[in-house]
Amino acid sequence: MPPCRRIWAAQPVEVVHKGATALLQREGGFGSSALADLQAAVVAAGQVAQWREHYRAEEVGQDFLDRFGCYPIIGEGGPYSSAALRAWIVYMPPHLYYPWHEHQAAELYLIISGSAVFRKEGSADVTLRSGDTVFHGRNQPHATETGADPVLCLVLWRDDFEHAPMLSDLVKLQRDRAQLALPRVLTAQ
Repeated sequence: MPPCRRIWAAQPVEVVHKGATALLQREGGFGSSALADLQAAVVAAGQVAQWREHYRAEEVGQDFLDRFGCYPIIGEGGPYSSAALRAWIVYMPPHLYYPWHEHQAAELYLIISGSAVFRKEGSADVTLRSGDTVFHGRNQPHATETGADPVLCLVLWRDDFEHAPMLSDLVKLQRDRAQLALPRVLTAQ
């Protein structure tokens, strides 16, 4: 059998903490997890990670920015780089809503610990727990909401890495503006 092709390379990480860094370290609400060892490793890695913000307070509110957590594992800012995939850790404390958004990359969520309601266009809402997965296709609007429990996820992207997530309302507005800018052909009746 041929050896597995290595698709990533190590790179240095500039440590950047955000509000969610401390929240994750103090989080006590995950309960039991089928992936407890992975959960412990993710929490420990959060101390030396480059936590990111993909939105502005004007878009999602300061509370979201203070409590939503995301740090890369593979990709810009993570300890590994790859041309084939991106990987992030996403942390959401209890009672947080991640609004409808979309991106050009296809995406897979693996729930490490906790639970959340996952919504995606064209599907019924589903509550996912440790070990569950959900797939979002390219440009498929989706949202996530935690209830009484937090959620900790491994998120994988493939395909398009050049475009960051955008709130779906902003995407719709941009499409509408582009449509309005198109020349109109008028026909006489």
